[in-house]
Amino acid sequence: METVSGVSNWKLVIRREEQAVCILRGVTCDERAVLPEELFGLPVTELGGHALSPTAPARADGEEVLVSCGLTGGEAQWDNRRLTDLTLPAALRKGGDYALLNCSNLKTLRLHDGVTFWGGGALMNCRSLDTFFLTRMGEQQESLSYFADELSRELDVTIYETDGQMVHLVFPEYVEAYEENCPAHHFDYNIYGAGYPYHHCFRQKKLSLREYDTLWKGFLGMEHDEESGVRLAWWRLRCPAELTERAARRYWDHLERHAGGVLRWLVSQRDAAGIAFFLGQAAPEEAAVAQACEAAREQRAAECLAVLLEQRHRRFSAAAEKRFDL
Repeated sequence: METVSGVSNWKLVIRREEQAVCILRGVTCDERAVLPEELFGLPVTELGGHALSPTAPARADGEEVLVSCGLTGGEAQWDNRRLTDLTLPAALRKGGDYALLNCSNLKTLRLHDGVTFWGGGALMNCRSLDTFFLTRMGEQQESLSYFADELSRELDVTIYETDGQMVHLVFPEYVEAYEENCPAHHFDYNIYGAGYPYHHCFRQKKLSLREYDTLWKGFLGMEHDEESGVRLAWWRLRCPAELTERAARRYWDHLERHAGGVLRWLVSQRDAAGIAFFLGQAAPEEAAVAQACEAAREQRAAECLAVLLEQRHRRFSAAAEKRFDL
């Protein structure tokens, strides 16, 4: 087994091709892991079937490579079961069938938008996966459409565009259920939750932000999670790529109606800059600001508390008590 240095620890089985490398099997003992961008001077462009699955068949014919960053312990667990955060190679173009099957603790996936093919079941049983960081490389490819279609849970997606803009989107959760209809002697297919239109708003597997924003009115008219709605509206306003004034006003109206929840959520995220941004645009009632102050004290979020107290003093009363004790 040949050993090469890397930023993470991997035991790989690879196939060298004329101008690229395919990873046939890969296991890591790290919780946060980065697959190598290249091996032996060749870019890594493909994950084979079951490549990173903890339950993959043991045998794979290929060349064995140990990628080491020198930080493994003697009892390291090499099976991807502890893997929570994975970065894929920028040159990756293909993800094989069941490539990440049963990576049940994987929560965050980071990749470039150059993948043109994802095989069947690539994300099957990735029960924790809900966060994606996607870097555009040119024309929009199919990865985001594939992820949104495969996963019905709420997804948090950050997109880095080629022009330097960042887009942060929330795809709300929905549930598909087959329910027995005894009198009719069949099963009914039902969809619950307001997230289905968001997960399927792609046209020819491409995302339109304008179309994404048109779904907002329908979302509010359906059964939905209030906190999910706050997050969706918030991130469209914080990263307003292609956001029209009309759509922005609708999002702001919603956040102002739920100002207390917005402020408490921002405190929980320790987002003092976000609190300043929100209070610079919205006019919440004093009770909402006071509750957020108490939440900041309880969570020992000193920077958030400072911003909230300053705004409370400025807006409501010069005599408002300034307590900075945590």
